[in-house]
Amino acid sequence: VLGRMNAFNDQMQTLLAGTDVAPSKWTEYYRSMQPQVLKHDPEEDDDFPEIIRNPSPARIVELALKHEAKTSCLTETGALACSSGAKTGRSPKDKRIVENDESKADVWWGPVNIPLKTQSFMINRERAVDFLRKQERLYVIDAYAGHDPEHRLKIRIVCSRAYHALFMSNMLIPVPEDELDQFVPDFVIYNAGSFPANRYVDGMTSACSVDLNLERAEMVILGSQYAGEMKKGVLTLMMYHMTKRGQLCLHSSANEDPRTGDTTLFFGLSGTGKTTLSADPSRLLIGDDEHVWTEKGVFNIEGGCYAKCAHLSEESEPEIFRAVRFGSVVENVVLDPETHRVDYNDLSKTENTRVAYPLQYIPNAKPRAVGGHPTNVILLTCDATGVLPPVSKLTREQVVYHFVSGFTSKMVGTEEGVTEPVATFSSCYGEPFLMMHPLVYANMLADKLEQHGSDAWLLNTGWLGSSGKRCPLKYTRAIIDAIHSGQLKKAPLERDPVFGLRFPTACPGVPSEILNPANNWDDKARLRSAQSKLAAAFVDNFAKKGFRDAVSPEVIAAEPKVGPDSKAAASGSAARRASAMA
Repeated sequence: VLGRMNAFNDQMQTLLAGTDVAPSKWTEYYRSMQPQVLKHDPEEDDDFPEIIRNPSPARIVELALKHEAKTSCLTETGALACSSGAKTGRSPKDKRIVENDESKADVWWGPVNIPLKTQSFMINRERAVDFLRKQERLYVIDAYAGHDPEHRLKIRIVCSRAYHALFMSNMLIPVPEDELDQFVPDFVIYNAGSFPANRYVDGMTSACSVDLNLERAEMVILGSQYAGEMKKGVLTLMMYHMTKRGQLCLHSSANEDPRTGDTTLFFGLSGTGKTTLSADPSRLLIGDDEHVWTEKGVFNIEGGCYAKCAHLSEESEPEIFRAVRFGSVVENVVLDPETHRVDYNDLSKTENTRVAYPLQYIPNAKPRAVGGHPTNVILLTCDATGVLPPVSKLTREQVVYHFVSGFTSKMVGTEEGVTEPVATFSSCYGEPFLMMHPLVYANMLADKLEQHGSDAWLLNTGWLGSSGKRCPLKYTRAIIDAIHSGQLKKAPLERDPVFGLRFPTACPGVPSEILNPANNWDDKARLRSAQSKLAAAFVDNFAKKGFRDAVSPEVIAAEPKVGPDSKAAASGSAARRASAMA
């Protein structure tokens, strides 16, 4: 124990001494240079922070209530309710990737990955470390990212808020006590989110900055206390390192049939049902958000779940509702001042209310969150135009096309000025977290499907034609049940003339007439107009992001067929972009 603590203390003293040594060299540097470089003696320096390593949930809650009473309290059910301050969501426009010689050829540079100079990163790092050095106490969470020992990464979080410590204790995988003495981090996150970035540092555009340096294996957070920045920082890191190892990192949920071991992956953007549909009481939950598909199967990156709380109820999502208890963290919710009961319908602070809880809080979660090679892969979309079939079986080329497109609908009221559903696209259903070009991940996925004989489906949880009504959840679940039983694979297929999608004409538990979207429209002229608009949006997005020039003719053939109406829409969209650029 003494040796373990001495090694850990050596690492932390090297960091807090103000050196610029990368984490992999901390212990070596301390032992060789310690007499010359240490600027303080922690036993004599009253300003040296108390370092609390891997505290228990009870200890973290105790410290939060004692030292962060203005922003933390207990809910009626015992969860720790915390405020993240001004930032209640991620700040993708403030994310920066350090442009280094070793990685710059691999990174997908642009609005998703904005380059940052090393000098600017080091200034931000020093600012963060100086801030952390001056706190009364620091929390250090040492944990794993990844349930597969062969591919997991060792992550260290250094933060000043108990809220952040409990959050990442839940979201990562605990390190067994007998492995702590050998723990040297592969990656370190310095969360100084309570302190702003210097806006005059080259490359900064606001007082918030989230900077990732792949070569130094470090991430710096300034100006945002939103805990999700840490979670998605780890996913972004895995998106790079797993791909470099030839493994496919995915923004997806996964579950497993406990009898057969058949695994299913679910991809989908917000509002498509990814979390809800993967939480199937008849199947084991592997994970709800982040996975890696390796040569052995799939594994969950995380040790917990991060679920939305807006309008949460025991009736609609009982497993998540019951997970809001001692040990979990709820963010930015509104509480009754007397009872501390959460009002999940009060979104006055933010619509992005969340709860983070350990995976084991879900009754049917797998303790060791790994699974075999997926039998089925389901791409989820919520088409509010009502023109896509409720379910379609995809070819390899359609998988590539729809995966890099990542389509769903932005609904009325989500943003000012949105008065009708708007098509929105996020490559690989997780564009903000991609490190490499989307086609790298899409082609790897297509190869995996072909190698393991997996079936791919496009499942539309959106509107049925012009009815204005969303496809009932019972029908969507019946479709998924038929996918899992193998019955849907045997059903006869028809082809949609515009989108080229092959949809089944029969499915147990689902009225056959709704499976063909044309049957759900009384006004065929309106149907053709809606089809044309959506087809144009697909084609426009594919060209705008440069995919059309980078894929095979077979993938281009999977593109929707653009008619006269949609050509006019695409031309108008291109003209508007040209005008804006001018």
